[in-house]
Amino acid sequence: MRSFYKLLIDIGPLAVFFIFYSRSGLQASILPFMIATVIAVVFSYIIEKKIPIMPTVGAGIVLIFGGLTIYFDNEVFFKMKPTIINLIFAVILYGGMIIKKPLLKILLSAALKLEEEGWRILTHRWIGFFIALAILNEIVWRTQSTDVWVNFKVFGILPITFIFTMVQFPLIKKYQVED
Repeated sequence: MRSFYKLLIDIGPLAVFFIFYSRSGLQASILPFMIATVIAVVFSYIIEKKIPIMPTVGAGIVLIFGGLTIYFDNEVFFKMKPTIINLIFAVILYGGMIIKKPLLKILLSAALKLEEEGWRILTHRWIGFFIALAILNEIVWRTQSTDVWVNFKVFGILPITFIFTMVQFPLIKKYQVED
């Protein structure tokens, strides 16, 4: 049941966004998306009994860029949001590598037990992935219609992330530490 709630928390705001977008367009979908994102973070806190770092950072960016989009009536801010989020995550992970604090290990150590080399490689891969997603978002929103971008955001990024995660399993298996 807990994993169902986690899935709902992860995709709920995106579903709210898409439903409102389908009915009323991009501008009308932003405020409901912002509200759903805040609700998702609150529910995540209630379930996990701790502040969820990545979703909270993401929610902060959603509120900032959603607010800018609404205030200036300019969808460019909202379209850049995934780029900014992905670059921030890449920079945070890279910063952790520089200061010798494996932040991915801190975030995922409850679920994964890996040798240090495994954490290093996995972190580098996630940094590259976040950068690639940022570049891909920029290409899509700058060269395609809003409809194509929304479909990419809703139906493209999640499967791409899922596939990337699945591709990491051999690395995880190779460097997994047995308890």
